[in-house]
Amino acid sequence: MSRGFVKEDDQEEIPLVPRRAYLPEGVTNFVTPSGLQDLLAEKQALINERDTLSISSENENEKRITANFINAKLQQLNERIETARMISPEEQPKDEIRFSASVTLKIQATGEIQTFRIVGADEADISKGKLSFLSPLAKLLINKKQGDTIMAKQAGKDMVFEITGISYER
Repeated sequence: MSRGFVKEDDQEEIPLVPRRAYLPEGVTNFVTPSGLQDLLAEKQALINERDTLSISSENENEKRITANFINAKLQQLNERIETARMISPEEQPKDEIRFSASVTLKIQATGEIQTFRIVGADEADISKGKLSFLSPLAKLLINKKQGDTIMAKQAGKDMVFEITGISYER
């Protein structure tokens, strides 16, 4: 039957769910312990939202659409949780930059200090100083040691950074 002959109220709306943070196929989904806790908390919040939905909404069609949206988000989230490989900071070498390291960098040209933590794709938030391990800067930093320098492009210019500190926190 053509969609033109279906009542408007009977049409099932397919929810468009934004994709999670980019994680290329075949790349291990590394997470920090706090990142895994965040994913599990997000899952519980979505389950709670879905459970309260049946109580709060009176419009059945609206309920169904919202439940579909939540279920689609849960499906994506469950895939991330199932593939998560937690890396404990205690397991990392203290003198080398690896996943979950907090790295202090000094911009050689200005002396400005910046600190970043290398985290999982879902944890990354540059406003909080959290870099995805997939980011170009994180890739440059991996396996480096304190005192090493790296060169990276920033705003179209070559910038030299000196690694002045490496730490691992839980």
